[in-house]
Amino acid sequence: MFLNHQADYAGMRAEFGWEGRVPATLNLAREVCERWAGDSERLALIYEHADRSVERYTYAELNEYASRFANVLRDRGQTRGDRLSVLLSQHPETTLTHIAAWKLGMISGPTSVLFGTDALTYRLNHSRARVLVTDSDNLPKVRAIRADCPHLEHVFLIDDAAHDADNFWRVLEHASPVCPAVDTAADDPAWISYTSGTTGAPKGALQPHRLLLGMLPSLEFVWDAFPRAGDVTWSPADWSWMGGFAGVMLPSLWHGLTTVGTALGGFDPENAYRILAEYGVTCTLLVPTMLKLMRQVPNPRARYPLKLRVVKSGAEAVGAELLEWAARELGAQVNEVFGQTECMEPLGNNARVMPVKPGSIGRPLPGHTCAIVDDAGRELPDGEVGHIAVKAPHPVMFLGYLDRPDATRDKYVGDWLLTGDTGLRDADGYFWFKGRADDVITSAGYRIGPTEIEDALMRHPAVQNVAVIGVPDPVRTEVIKAFVVLAAGHTGDEALVAELQDFVRSRLARHEVPRLIEFMDALPMTTTHKIMRRELREREKQRS
Repeated sequence: MFLNHQADYAGMRAEFGWEGRVPATLNLAREVCERWAGDSERLALIYEHADRSVERYTYAELNEYASRFANVLRDRGQTRGDRLSVLLSQHPETTLTHIAAWKLGMISGPTSVLFGTDALTYRLNHSRARVLVTDSDNLPKVRAIRADCPHLEHVFLIDDAAHDADNFWRVLEHASPVCPAVDTAADDPAWISYTSGTTGAPKGALQPHRLLLGMLPSLEFVWDAFPRAGDVTWSPADWSWMGGFAGVMLPSLWHGLTTVGTALGGFDPENAYRILAEYGVTCTLLVPTMLKLMRQVPNPRARYPLKLRVVKSGAEAVGAELLEWAARELGAQVNEVFGQTECMEPLGNNARVMPVKPGSIGRPLPGHTCAIVDDAGRELPDGEVGHIAVKAPHPVMFLGYLDRPDATRDKYVGDWLLTGDTGLRDADGYFWFKGRADDVITSAGYRIGPTEIEDALMRHPAVQNVAVIGVPDPVRTEVIKAFVVLAAGHTGDEALVAELQDFVRSRLARHEVPRLIEFMDALPMTTTHKIMRRELREREKQRS
């Protein structure tokens, strides 16, 4: 462990520093797999198939299979610095493919199976991937674009073989089971994560081998003295997303723990309870949308014997009501965390060691320095809204955007990495998220973040989910509009519109009351269950 978990928040920050902690040489394959492989009984992965049959993999098996595939890749001409894409969900092959790539010093690329052909083509071509590992369900997409992907040389299927793709497991049979990881520098790239910006094509964030090391103190803090004996991790967050990949699966492997993977076709709250209980999960990542859906399941504690002790949450605001419900019904504390692809988890909460202010994204975690800055990188006084920024350098920060030195430069102002989010810091040092830089609503001279309004509306019993944006207005620049998904048994009419407006008015300032409310069946969501406000804004532009 990095932190003294007997100390309070101030003590943890005072006692921890990064000096001398990042070695010059570091390879993730060695850290998350090879060093545990000598224990033939240590369980690395539990995988539940769609039919609920289960496979288990020890670290020794994981290392052997990864070594075999690394030797296959080497035999196919792959070498240090070459790129490989993994078009899979929470499969065991996802994990061992990344490890195999890192053993050779290759750069892997987690890729969501939800991508269509355009998104997949862009990522394969931009990353110049020479190898793709996928399954037969996704092969039609690959075939449709393969002629447009000149770098792609080899396709491996984990569940089949075809004239234009090799069977993953069959090629492993004749490969050597020994392939020690090469020495890589801590700053060498390990994988590429694509992150969508507000304009232009997605950017490929190059992530170094040291990133996981840089993240561990934050995870220890937010997952409350992680790891503890017997900890088991699982999250519905897919392993193609940084939250599930670098925020759940890899840290668990780093500590030699067991991670659960499941063949989920989408998030089902009842099934989530079953998985948490059946596999004795103690630490998880559940975004607020998932928690809200789980809250609708009746009597969960009576039906599911949970061992859950802590939930990491983020991406959207976690309000007081969700915190109280989780403590009561999940028997676990929910600790909110803030971060992004380029800089994982610099801010967060832990209710055991510090007071939690519901709605706040917490305070700077041990080893991080954070501030609110203006466009020039000058620190702003407490209470003023500006850019949420993190002091660079830090081991958890990305190396830069692939082939985008301009975008990499724009990510920094002086020594500060700009998260792209706006917020403020209060007098007690807590940070409050106000919105994405492009989500801030400017109305009648006020700068208004949507999160606070959404949190207020979520407290109304008629509201199941909500998103708030600014829509153009000739007088006020923008007016506030709320898109509301109703809970079962409620009808969207003018009376409810007035009721919701009064509900917000009684809790927030008058200028934060939505002038417009539209009822919807569902909100547009990303694959990681974040609300896509930009899509709602675009829809409003088209209407006007």
